Amino acid sequence: MEVYLNGKAFEANPGETVLQLALRNGIYIPHLCYHEKTGQAAKCRACVVEIEGMNGLKTSCNLPVTDGMRVTTNSKKVLNAQRNVVDFSLSSGRHDCMSCEQNGNCELQDAAYYLGIERASFQLYDDRYEIDDSSEFIVVDRSKCINCGRCAAGCNNTVVNEVINIGNRGFGTKIVFDMDLPMGSSSCVQCGECMQLCPVGCIIDKRAIGKSRSWELEKVETVCSYCGVGCKQNILVDRKKNEIIKIEGVEDSPTNNGMLCVKGRFGFDFIQDERRITTPLIKENGKFREAGWDEAISLIADKFSKIKDQFGSDAIAGLTSAKVTNEENYLFQKFMRREVGTNNVDHCARL
Repeated sequence: MEVYLNGKAFEANPGETVLQLALRNGIYIPHLCYHEKTGQAAKCRACVVEIEGMNGLKTSCNLPVTDGMRVTTNSKKVLNAQRNVVDFSLSSGRHDCMSCEQNGNCELQDAAYYLGIERASFQLYDDRYEIDDSSEFIVVDRSKCINCGRCAAGCNNTVVNEVINIGNRGFGTKIVFDMDLPMGSSSCVQCGECMQLCPVGCIIDKRAIGKSRSWELEKVETVCSYCGVGCKQNILVDRKKNEIIKIEGVEDSPTNNGMLCVKGRFGFDFIQDERRITTPLIKENGKFREAGWDEAISLIADKFSKIKDQFGSDAIAGLTSAKVTNEENYLFQKFMRREVGTNNVDHCARL
């Protein structure tokens, strides 16, 4: 079907919403409560648009397209309404963008920039929330929460851990864990799905705080090495420091749809651990000594060759690790099967 956005015709798909059509064609409409994974919400009202022949403004995130529909996303009336919604969201929290971990990667900041809002017009926020850093990997700062509900929708409907909900009413509305427990005392399994879905700086990675700004990080896509599911993940690397800062799921992956378990998202601290062995060790007279790579490889090749010649390839077995990359695990099993000639290869992290 054909739908007109700001006077220009676009081909639309049946069942598609106005917001989906706009985003697919590079037309930005502010939206805070909507996420492709959590679905239609129409709670924040930031995505309102004008529809020819319809009274009032309509939320584009839950409005299906119809053939011949004419949509205006940038009229004065629309922009004023969007500006009011975003302004209230800015006014009802402590959104100190300069020092916020999500600076440069915040959907509220993007909306404010698009609408030309330099600072909040109202003072609705009272400093009543303490930062919840009770859990192992996640920090929750409710003063930055905009009550979009995406974390609750993801926790209850996507990963189905059923820990997060929206509690209270009015200015007392807040996200709660179980029966309003600290996150660290709740039944949260620290999968981090809420953190990935949060559009602002409310739910963030504890270990990434103060490490690097979002624009300093390079995304490197790989496959999680921990188990056999094959979840895709983006490793966010600060090249200047040669350090992994955090990991996030790849949203368009058919395997995990952006979701990760606690190991896949947070289990990478061993990579930069000072206790890692960085040079080969050879044991002589019961004690290890450091050796060069050429010496170590030659020794292993010689030992393997002698064992193969005397006892056959199946006298050798290989055990690989979840603490190397998926690509290295692939090479290891290929080496064992093709060069050593055995299928005796296993991995430490089976489910």
